[in-house]
Amino acid sequence: NVGTSEPATKLLRERGVQLKTYNIIYELAQDLKAALEGMLEPEEKKTQIGRLVVRQVFTIAKVGTVVGCYVEKGRISRNAVVRVLRGGKQVIESRLESLKRFKDDVKEVGEGFECGLKIANWEDAQVGDIIEVYEIEKVARRLTVEKQS
Repeated sequence: NVGTSEPATKLLRERGVQLKTYNIIYELAQDLKAALEGMLEPEEKKTQIGRLVVRQVFTIAKVGTVVGCYVEKGRISRNAVVRVLRGGKQVIESRLESLKRFKDDVKEVGEGFECGLKIANWEDAQVGDIIEVYEIEKVARRLTVEKQS
C-alpha cells in the first residue's frame, strides 16, 4: 500500500520498467516465484514406449542403411528418439529419419508388426540389435523451498 513519487514513476517509464503494487506481501512472493520458474529450463523426461528387434539390414543406394524390425513391445512413432543396444551395451542414441510399413510412410507402428526404419547418422546396423524407443517430454521445473531444522 505504498505509492510512488512522480520522479520515480517518470524514471520507470523512461527505462521501460514495469511497476506493480501489492496489498499483500504473499502476492508479491507468488509473482516472484512464478517469474523465476519461468526462467528455468524445462526438465526433459524420457519415457520408453517400445522395443524392437532388428531382423534384417538393407543397404539401398542413395538412401543408406535401412533396418527391418519387428515391434516386440509397445510402439514406435516417427518423432521418437531411439537407442540401439548390441550385447547389452548402447551403440548409439539418435532420431528416426524415416519410418515405413511396406512401402508407405507411416506415423506409428504398433506391437506385433514389422516395419522399416532409417536412423539418423547411423549405418552400422546388425541383425539381432535391440532398439529401444523413447519419447521426450518437457516438464516445467518448479522451485521448492527447503525447510531448515
